[in-house]
Amino acid sequence: MSLLAVTVLGRDRPGIIAEATGALTDLGGNLEDSSMTLLRGHFAMTLVVRTDASADQVRAALAPRFDDDGLAVFVIALDASSSGAPAGNGYVLSVHGADRVGIVAAITAVLAEHGGNVTDLTTRLAGALYILVAEVELPAGADAAVLAQRLTDTARELGVEATLRPAETDVL
Repeated sequence: MSLLAVTVLGRDRPGIIAEATGALTDLGGNLEDSSMTLLRGHFAMTLVVRTDASADQVRAALAPRFDDDGLAVFVIALDASSSGAPAGNGYVLSVHGADRVGIVAAITAVLAEHGGNVTDLTTRLAGALYILVAEVELPAGADAAVLAQRLTDTARELGVEATLRPAETDVL
């Protein structure tokens, strides 16, 4: 079995998810991870699928469904030996304030300096208000208080506010 990343990008329309996942199901593919969203009216989907089909077979199954709509399809093989299990402690970072150039670059640079790995990041522009929410994994032993202060200082320089807090674990 191979592990593949499948990405579909382009102008949104109803049925994209159903068509893509249906084609993957027809190939015996099992969805392991997914992220799907709209970005200014454009659909963006990335799936991790485990299947006996090759990347070329998956692309051949998806392309006819989307090429005529101008949707781009990308399929690449992933390293199946990677577990994807978190190695550190989970945190949630929230940033909000007036929109300006460089917020994501500056904030994520501070995270990287402290060994933080962004595992999910979403931004939205709501009028003049810029909102960033990120899930961050910090290495064991990282000083979250020092990082939080550095994020606060950087945010202040950018004219926004930042908050770092431990992620709540879900109980099933």
